[in-house]
Amino acid sequence: MSITTLSSRELNHDVSRAKKAAKSGPVIITDRGRPSHVLMTYDEFERLSGRRRNLVEALAMSGLSAIDFEPRRVEVRPREVDLF
Repeated sequence: MSITTLSSRELNHDVSRAKKAAKSGPVIITDRGRPSHVLMTYDEFERLSGRRRNLVEALAMSGLSAIDFEPRRVEVRPREVDLF
């Protein structure tokens, strides 16, 4: 993750550059040399804010297809019933 710093003036002149930079990490916007705002992607905002997703949204998240997941097979056997 990279952090990019832009002045307010730079942001106003090249918003697309700031949006592209936000894809790889937060973009700190400065006002008179002091940090004043942070620009990030909406996905990152949701992750940081802890918004709960339903199962469909969670499974539709981007990047999940790149995760190797091989769960081990579990064998479930019924128990014998003792009626006495």
